Amino acid sequence: MVKEMLITTNDIEEKGFYDADIDPSLDLFAEIERLKKEKNAIILAHLYQEPDIQDIADYIGDSLGLAQKAVKTDADMIVFAGVHFMAEGAKILNPSKKVVIPDLKAGCSLSESCPPPLFKKFREQHPDHIVISYINCSAGIKALSDIICTSSNAKAIVDSLPADQKIIFAPDKNLGAWVNKVTGRDMLLWNGACMVHEIFSVQKITKLKMRHPNAKLISHPECEEPVLKISDFIGSTTQLIAYTKNTPHQEFIVATEAGILHQMVKQAPGKTFIPAPPDNHCACNDCPHMKRNTLEKVYLCMEYEQPEIIMDEDLRLAAKKPLDRMLEISAQLGL
Repeated sequence: MVKEMLITTNDIEEKGFYDADIDPSLDLFAEIERLKKEKNAIILAHLYQEPDIQDIADYIGDSLGLAQKAVKTDADMIVFAGVHFMAEGAKILNPSKKVVIPDLKAGCSLSESCPPPLFKKFREQHPDHIVISYINCSAGIKALSDIICTSSNAKAIVDSLPADQKIIFAPDKNLGAWVNKVTGRDMLLWNGACMVHEIFSVQKITKLKMRHPNAKLISHPECEEPVLKISDFIGSTTQLIAYTKNTPHQEFIVATEAGILHQMVKQAPGKTFIPAPPDNHCACNDCPHMKRNTLEKVYLCMEYEQPEIIMDEDLRLAAKKPLDRMLEISAQLGL
């Protein structure tokens, strides 16, 4: 589904592409800005990226915002600082543009939990259902879908369909269960999940809330139901940031990937943000896939224009249809 041009995965490892010697005195911020201008490149970064990458990006957002920006850009090269399904999405929507990703192995546990061959068989068992797939999936799953959604627009897209329409929702069972709850639907859910959003400890969060009685627990709908049940606000990454910025509350416990705190602090200075504790021995809730990208890798992928996302055209066209449908519905609903 995703291939590299000229440099293969093995080549990258054997030739030390990611370990290339970089002059330590080099100002990577300045060099990346230079490369942007020379190559008419744009850097799109997800909110879970490390702070340095967010600060050098031309646009920072959630999956819906990134998809919308990818459609509108007039850049010749798109540098996608995120995980591979996001870079795939940019290529699906921009076949004539060069799309590169800092680290080709920046995968996604949620995407990988839904293999296309197995999902194809699952769909064939329910021919009277349409498929709504969360954008956090591979091009192969998108090609098997009728509509794509994001956490920002999932409820609105489901609400836009007739009440008697049978729906399969993939791949995130937690997001699907939350959408079922807020819409009153009974969608059939694929059993997939995000490793980061399933590690939060309700017990530790409850203790944290006791120590910070004025803090509001805000959570991404990919979290498990026990966390969502005790949350004060549930929303996409963009919605979480807007809530912390616009509400008068001053203290928040944040149950999503910790990279988002950088933008929260920037947009609501003076407020306090506490990462929700996970149910493990380290106090971290970072996505190891998102954090494979570094400023050095951004520089290298721009300098050498590798690894590049190359897609089979039939697959691209099949995956584009449900993405286009999502963007059409979002535009109609003013999202």
